[in-house]
Amino acid sequence: MSEASIGTLAVIGVGLIGGSLARALRAAGQVGRVIGCGRGRANLERAVELGVIDAWTHDPAEATREADMVFVAVPLGAVRPVFDAICSAIKPGTVVTDGGSAKASVVADFTAACPDHLARFVPGHPIAGTEQGGVEASFAELYRGRRVILTPTAASDPLALARVRAMWVACGAEVIEMDIVRHDEVLAATSHLPHMLAFGLVDALARMDEHDDIFRFAAGGFRDFTRIASSNPVMWRDICIANREALSRVMGDFVCEMEALATSIDVGDGERLLELFDRAKAARDAYVDGPGG
Repeated sequence: MSEASIGTLAVIGVGLIGGSLARALRAAGQVGRVIGCGRGRANLERAVELGVIDAWTHDPAEATREADMVFVAVPLGAVRPVFDAICSAIKPGTVVTDGGSAKASVVADFTAACPDHLARFVPGHPIAGTEQGGVEASFAELYRGRRVILTPTAASDPLALARVRAMWVACGAEVIEMDIVRHDEVLAATSHLPHMLAFGLVDALARMDEHDDIFRFAAGGFRDFTRIASSNPVMWRDICIANREALSRVMGDFVCEMEALATSIDVGDGERLLELFDRAKAARDAYVDGPGG
């Protein structure tokens, strides 16, 4: 077996993220058996029908007991209860990782729940997804060419880190390592803030008296910008709470930018507006649509 090969994988949270990991590893021939765990019986039964998992349970400890690798893909508010449940079932050599969008809270939860297993815990975050959820939305190519950030702690064993890295590489992902605090700051700016803008814009427009016409005549740009407002509300509530310090800082900075922009528009300062738009276009062209974007 290669370093990436996993005898038994436990996926706790068989939705888009967890289901896609299982599909990708199956497609790569890098997993033997997949045990799914979740609360929704219909979703789990459908996962078996689709060949995403081989067996399922509602009990995280039962799913973990025979696993060589445990991947936790539940909303951040449910992470601590999962860690509490699996702690006593983690066998020697089992590696635990996750897909949470904020890492400091996940590390704190695991440290509190499973202090004896810190060496085999490797926090992670796949930078991939869609606004869809459930196992039906999962697909094997989700991580291909996408980045996965690993944020190992000082206690993480190098061999455990290597196994998690190899797992994601087998899925076609580009794996990088990052400091936990830096991860949460970067994701607050690049992922969490854009979602807040989309949710906030759609909600504000929906509460306007003329909202029927607003949405009826919405063009492609509005649809593209607000697509992520269809994401799971519970998941994003949990992300806001878990990463509230970093997110609050970046939102405060953005509010100041919007106030300055509003002033420029109000006074008709076309020169400043053009300067801002030129600067933003150049940055996006270089960093998002440019090489390596």
